[in-house]
Amino acid sequence: MSTVIDIGTLITRNQGIHGGCPIIAGTGVTVRRIATDYKMGLSAEEIAAEIGHLTLVQIYAAMAYYHANKNEIETDLASQKAEADRLEEETPFHPLLQFAGILSNEEAQQMQSVIAQEFE
Repeated sequence: MSTVIDIGTLITRNQGIHGGCPIIAGTGVTVRRIATDYKMGLSAEEIAAEIGHLTLVQIYAAMAYYHANKNEIETDLASQKAEADRLEEETPFHPLLQFAGILSNEEAQQMQSVIAQEFE
């Protein structure tokens, strides 16, 4: 006889993991991560291949949670993107190149200026 899985136990929250964002129970994988892959066009099977320790049941549970709580997850994704954009703007250009001595601060600023002009 097969084991019956209560799908209500597959997604959980823990304040100590990802700030309480919904995660797949027993993992650190957020529903947000699954939703992002799904929105990029990956199928559940492709996500399972990408994140090998997850089962299709877990991935479909995360996708169902996403669809049932779309506003929450979309708000979380937008907030995460805004924070990433803010950090990108505040972070000096190529800090590792500067740290390694490959570029001086002046050279890094010049390179950043040239790249910015290319994308205007």
